[in-house]
Amino acid sequence: MRYVNWIVVLFGMFFFFPMAAVAGNLDSPAAPTNPDSAMYTMQDIYNLINDGTVGTKRGGAFMEPGAGPTSTGKTLDDLYNLASERSRVAKTGQTIYYKTGDDGDLQKGVVWSTPRFTGNMGSGAGTVTDNLTGLMWAKDADAIRPEDWEDALAYCNALILGGHDDWRLPNVKELLSLIDFGKNNPALPGGHSFDNVQAGLLSFYGSSTTNHGNTAHAWHVSMRSGNVDSIGKGPFPILHVWPVRGGQ
Repeated sequence: MRYVNWIVVLFGMFFFFPMAAVAGNLDSPAAPTNPDSAMYTMQDIYNLINDGTVGTKRGGAFMEPGAGPTSTGKTLDDLYNLASERSRVAKTGQTIYYKTGDDGDLQKGVVWSTPRFTGNMGSGAGTVTDNLTGLMWAKDADAIRPEDWEDALAYCNALILGGHDDWRLPNVKELLSLIDFGKNNPALPGGHSFDNVQAGLLSFYGSSTTNHGNTAHAWHVSMRSGNVDSIGKGPFPILHVWPVRGGQ
């Protein structure tokens, strides 16, 4: 019997103590009655990385829950993948080397998803998802020629496409996220899934972003080269509209 007891002790020392050391300090940072003992949930962390939503810790002493815990709906894999995508700027797409230390030489940034775009089918027909940013775009990149900036906004806000009614005019950074600076005419990643992308001299796509230096102007992006400029919000028949949704 004494021999068996020693085996149990040694078994516990071998398995328990190394595991405790790996786990780190399991003590709460404060007593349950202290608000400092509260922690953010996995959902809080996901939301902060995803769209900047600030979580709220418990404000008072711990209270016995009225029901059992429920799933956060997020896993550590979800957090890891999201942090990998959102914590750094994506690659520009430029791969040609011109000078030591330039973009084509270093090619810094988050690697693009493969495939970069997925054309949606079934109830989502007419839409394309960017697997790098998570944004969903209208497949038709030249749906209308707006009369002015407000007309472009109104068209996107009223659009129902692919089973969704939360379309909008993209902001200037969202338009730029499409650009492959290693290509031109159009400056889009190869193998993209879009139709009617305008890439001529007047291939300017309007954004919802106002030029702060001249609030009568809004920014636009050229799909021919990736150039960014602004133009008056009044009649601008040369601008194209490319609805987007998501990003939250």
